[in-house]
Amino acid sequence: MKILVILPRFPYPLEKGDKLRAYHQIRVLSVNNEVYLFALSHNRVGKEEIEQLSKYCREIRIEKINKLCAAFRVLCNFFSIKSLQIGYWYSKKAHKMYRKFENEVNPDVVYAQMVRTMKYASHSRLPKVLDFQDALSMNQGRRMMNHSGLRYFFMHYEFKMLRSAEFNACSIFDRLTIISETDREAIPQHRDTTIDIVRNGVDFEYFHSLQTEKKYDIVFCGNMQYKPNIDAARYLVNDIMPIVWRSHPKAKVVLAGATPTLAVRQLASDRITVTGTVDDIRPFYAQSKVFIAPMRIGSGLQNKLLEAMSMQIPCITTPLANDSLGANDGEQIMIGRDAGQLAAAIIRLLDDQGFATSLSENALHFVRHNFSWDAAGADLEKVLKEAVRSSNNSSDINEEIELEDE
Repeated sequence: MKILVILPRFPYPLEKGDKLRAYHQIRVLSVNNEVYLFALSHNRVGKEEIEQLSKYCREIRIEKINKLCAAFRVLCNFFSIKSLQIGYWYSKKAHKMYRKFENEVNPDVVYAQMVRTMKYASHSRLPKVLDFQDALSMNQGRRMMNHSGLRYFFMHYEFKMLRSAEFNACSIFDRLTIISETDREAIPQHRDTTIDIVRNGVDFEYFHSLQTEKKYDIVFCGNMQYKPNIDAARYLVNDIMPIVWRSHPKAKVVLAGATPTLAVRQLASDRITVTGTVDDIRPFYAQSKVFIAPMRIGSGLQNKLLEAMSMQIPCITTPLANDSLGANDGEQIMIGRDAGQLAAAIIRLLDDQGFATSLSENALHFVRHNFSWDAAGADLEKVLKEAVRSSNNSSDINEEIELEDE
């Protein structure tokens, strides 16, 4: 198949979950198919980044989105009662360039990532598949509950607009995919529309166990300008660790991840290390005794948990994050519902090495069995083929009807 992929961000470097998913999907799809990439970008994309994707794409087009114009479109969408996010990522100029690229490529199927890009593909007559990735409206709904006043008003507005966009996508696209059952349940009209689950995976050759000295007791990592990660970092330091420090006063925490905000940088102390952007996250997993993802808001699957499990670091998380993961509490992961339970889980793993080793070994088996990029890519390829087949069948039926009319 010739597959034209539309992305809201260029999928490299892999510091964000949507980039990671898109990169590996393109990589796997390119084995048996011709992949063409149309990517939007609010930042300059360097030659090295393009070379990383050129290995898998027959052709790449990048359309730069001006941030000032994007902000203006957000304002216009607010007064037009439309999604702010879709306004931020949409440009008439970019749309014109996309349509030209689509005509040049003439793909068998169009594959768009997230509702942020749905406007580019929505009027295409080709078979088209949308990857919700996760339920953005659910993410927005969880985040808005932590705010009040004017901020709550705007977040609630966007929540409603994203719900509307997700609802409309169900009738616009031939097929739909999403990352987990939990996210699928959150999509409006999910019971009346087939939404296929295409999981994420983990690169087992890259994220594997490393023998190294343990410099930290607890690690949390992620994109540190992403609101759910900022909230989790502050929750860990301000609510969970004070309980841990009562019995383990020397316990050290490392917060590793790209572009930490001021709120995250201010958490640094003699017992808290904030790394900022790092070239390789693996040493921080390997140098830590316990990984924790104390997520209270957000949606989708936490890739950080898959990576830590693959590196055999015992993991702790919340029910919210484990809903999409599906690991068993006390067998492959430890789950805490509040600061006290999460702190108790950290303490147990620090004190009971035998249990920590058993948990990490079970976790490795769990992710190897359930989260393979090759398997996920095969599932996606099947969905894309079915979209093409379904479209061809519809065309044949329409031709028969036209012949009968004649």
